[in-house]
Amino acid sequence: MLLSATLSKPNSNVEEKLGKAYEKIKIRAENSSEGLAYYAEMFTKTQVFHQHFTEKQVLDFLRENAGVTFKNCVKRTDESEITLLTNKKGKVTELVKPLKNIPQAKKLEPLSSFQKKKQYLLEEGKPVPFLVLLGVMNSEGKVISSKYDKFKQINRFLEFINDTVKTLTENNSYTEENPIRIVDFGCGKSYLTFAVHYFLTEIKKLPCKIEGLDLKEDVILYCNQMTEKLKLKNLIFHTGNISDYSGKENPDIVITLHACDTATDFALQYAVEHETKAILSVPCCQHQINQQLKNNKIQNSNFEPLLKWGLLQEKFSSLLTDALRGEWLESMGYKVQMLEFIDMEHTPKNILIRAIKNSEKTTGNKPEIIDTLKIKPEIWK
Repeated sequence: MLLSATLSKPNSNVEEKLGKAYEKIKIRAENSSEGLAYYAEMFTKTQVFHQHFTEKQVLDFLRENAGVTFKNCVKRTDESEITLLTNKKGKVTELVKPLKNIPQAKKLEPLSSFQKKKQYLLEEGKPVPFLVLLGVMNSEGKVISSKYDKFKQINRFLEFINDTVKTLTENNSYTEENPIRIVDFGCGKSYLTFAVHYFLTEIKKLPCKIEGLDLKEDVILYCNQMTEKLKLKNLIFHTGNISDYSGKENPDIVITLHACDTATDFALQYAVEHETKAILSVPCCQHQINQQLKNNKIQNSNFEPLLKWGLLQEKFSSLLTDALRGEWLESMGYKVQMLEFIDMEHTPKNILIRAIKNSEKTTGNKPEIIDTLKIKPEIWK
């Protein structure tokens, strides 16, 4: 049985053959209500597209494109790993490696009597529909080994959500007529959005209404298709820009996961202006202040050593940006925490800003460091 396949090194005719200039295609087996099926991620230089195949369709697709449209193809079955390599003359070489010869991950030792197994909010061994559909679990609830990090990361984010919801429910009563309202800005593929919806509705038994927003139309289409397949209520996705967003009702929680550069500031500003009770934000790509520091030649400054080398300046800019965001949120009446979050793509961008509304707006004054460095963050413009 085919478990997975990866096609790479496209020929010049890939766009003519498949309709888009795909650079790589990853295919994996997944469980569906109809039985064995396959899920494909199809990457261009700037976008990723998604497609589902039946077993016959995926075998036909590989037959037509492996070694033809793509020069390289690696197929993994339950018995072997098969590599197809095409040279410049079009000759295809097939290399077959039996499964027993493929290096396997080191087996985990059984838990001793004093070791405790990690208890996750989404339990292992219990099928979670959206995780099964996304290929993180199989139909029996077993976490796919290659997706275990993603499973742990989803649970880590739900721990933050759980703590936040506990705080909100202490002072607010949520009903079907008045559900917890959540907006996820820059939702992307929405692993976390689906996780939050499942956690609140199925585990916490709290009514909620969640909206996801992203710029990519294909991603939003995919998320809405997922919602329809799972028959989920009060979960919807829209295409749009954070800076132009205008919701009908104020959200209780605003989420931003890797909203790039000033998009995070627009999301934080929206949350504050609409009196959002809680904010969970993992910033990304803090370019704005970094560029301002490059443009402003800092002389005779205590910070000059941090601006001497580009790598240090970039890291300094990132930390400074998030520190200023925290200062601003505190000035707007929020209790702010800077927490470590292991993100979905294993990058160093793992600072999570958690802000809980606890008082009226205070000063809104900018810190002195803004004048010292001659910078002006988007959030203070």
